[in-house]
Amino acid sequence: MADPFATAADLEEIWRTLDDTDKTKAERLLAAASRKIRLQCPSWAQAEEAEPGICKDICCNMVKRAMVAEETNPEGLSQGSQTTGPFADSWSYSNPNGDLYLTSSEVADLDAAGSGRMFTIAMTGGT
Repeated sequence: MADPFATAADLEEIWRTLDDTDKTKAERLLAAASRKIRLQCPSWAQAEEAEPGICKDICCNMVKRAMVAEETNPEGLSQGSQTTGPFADSWSYSNPNGDLYLTSSEVADLDAAGSGRMFTIAMTGGT
């Protein structure tokens, strides 16, 4: 099994200090996020070579999204509402189950290195 792109310490650098329980969960999620990156973006190695650290950054952002979703919505609700007298409030959660996912811009960042090719075309009949 390949090593995760990031560690709990890397996640702490961009987010917050994690207690022991959160560190254990973060390590598991970082490994899962790394697998997802490798599966969904076959050109990840080219992206990492072109921009060292991009996989670590994306991996940490994926895990942060999942952990924030769990903290803010522990019941896994997709939406909610509250009414008090004449006032009503409603909301929807963007990631109700705390799933690990790549955003379209992250996929584009990981695919950018492998998508371009350089070539030339001779426009004259000469050599």
